[in-house]
Amino acid sequence: MNAYSSTSDPAGSVPQQGALPLAGIRVIELSHMVMGPTCGMILGDLGAEVIKVEPPRGDGTRRLLGTGAGFFRTFNRNKKSVALDLDSEAGLAALHKLVDTADVFVENFKPGRMASLGLDYASLRERNPKLIYVSHKGFLSGPYEHRLALDEVVQMMAGLAYMTGPVGRPLRAGSSVNDIMGGMFGAIGVLAALHERHASGCGKEVQSALFENCVLLSAQHMQQYAATGVAPAPMPERISAWAVYDVFTLANDEQMFIAATGDGQWRALCGILGRSDLLADPRLATNNDRVLAREWLLKTLGETLSGFEGAALVPLFERDHIPFASIVKPEELFDDPHLNQSGGLARLTLDDGSQTAMPLLPISIDGARLQPRQPIAKIGEHTAQVLRELGYDDAQIASLDSGSTQAPREAA
Repeated sequence: MNAYSSTSDPAGSVPQQGALPLAGIRVIELSHMVMGPTCGMILGDLGAEVIKVEPPRGDGTRRLLGTGAGFFRTFNRNKKSVALDLDSEAGLAALHKLVDTADVFVENFKPGRMASLGLDYASLRERNPKLIYVSHKGFLSGPYEHRLALDEVVQMMAGLAYMTGPVGRPLRAGSSVNDIMGGMFGAIGVLAALHERHASGCGKEVQSALFENCVLLSAQHMQQYAATGVAPAPMPERISAWAVYDVFTLANDEQMFIAATGDGQWRALCGILGRSDLLADPRLATNNDRVLAREWLLKTLGETLSGFEGAALVPLFERDHIPFASIVKPEELFDDPHLNQSGGLARLTLDDGSQTAMPLLPISIDGARLQPRQPIAKIGEHTAQVLRELGYDDAQIASLDSGSTQAPREAA
């Protein structure tokens, strides 16, 4: 399978694996859930060799149900799996030896867990001064740093849930936004540290945190208050900067978001809807006028739009550059024409041999998309291969598989 695919040729027949930006970089990932695995996935998609170290039973995320059922397959592509019991002397020794060969170490466990295993940055730096160590935390250093955090926790703490729901009903965003962005910022820190290492020859400790990540998402609302002296209202209650910027119900109860953020878009929208009377109304002469008239304006536009079908409006909105979006459910994205024709979805083989269409990273490099290069790894699928590269023989590998607590001599 090629490492890239072209947006003009989704099948792709361009740069091979060796041309990927992070080819030759080895990453040891000791993480679970979403945040740390997102960081490892990004580095793996960019070409790094990512070795995910799992317990003998596998990452518990593999077995999640409900809203967690898609976590493992989404955030663990382009990784090898090595199964080690880190509560055993032999398993921990094997991991130490593996870290000695690494460029990057990724972890996202609760405060104190890495230190208890001798896997904290200070300990690993002694073994491998060039190691870049990235921790994914709930909070950066400060009064909260020992708290446990979840995406919901920081969304409540950092104002995002307040801004999303109606007054009195804080509502978390419908995806793991902070976990995913936290992994992204961890990867950005790794890329910066790798670049700096070219000059210094030394590694760095990088930390990414959910709370600070979410505060960045709320920064625009903080500054809105700083600039105006007026506290920002939650999304359902806010005063929009634009008059037409809302979800409308069309014919057959279809819903569509429609916006007109400038005078040209306003004129075009009125023309499409046959509402020249609104253009002649002096109360609607400017955007600010329309904002002040928003309550009755949206009502009359809604009455008009209720007679239109979305399929008829789409080509007209595209022609006149009017922002719009049909309301789409996640399961409908598998059939999205843009994703399918642009190569934004790729076939990914799962650890049970089945396949699924998986969204790729939302970037292209020289017009090409970063692809899955190997199936989702089975638990411990690459243990023997990786340990042999470290000098372990078959008997030593078998002793690790059987749970022996004695470290092989070569692993010390």
